[in-house]
Amino acid sequence: MPVTVVVPSVLAPTSGGQTVFELPEGSVRSAGEALDAVARRFPMLGRRLRDERGALRRHVNVYVGGEDVRRGAGLATPVGEGDEVLVIQSIAGG
Repeated sequence: MPVTVVVPSVLAPTSGGQTVFELPEGSVRSAGEALDAVARRFPMLGRRLRDERGALRRHVNVYVGGEDVRRGAGLATPVGEGDEVLVIQSIAGG
């Protein structure tokens, strides 16, 4: 089963209108590799998710299997067959 990366619709303009990406089985082993695979196809999307050092931007949250990667191994969080990597942008307001 492929790994699925889901990004919010607000980022669709940076990814050709696409918000769901299926990565071939066995092509990625971590959340960071999954984001890298999508960013290779859509560099503008990659720049919205990560800073110049490759770290997640403050307002970007990534979940694998419903767990926030920042509370675990970060972008090294393992992904397996059929896992979903969910990207959510924090929204500030007031």
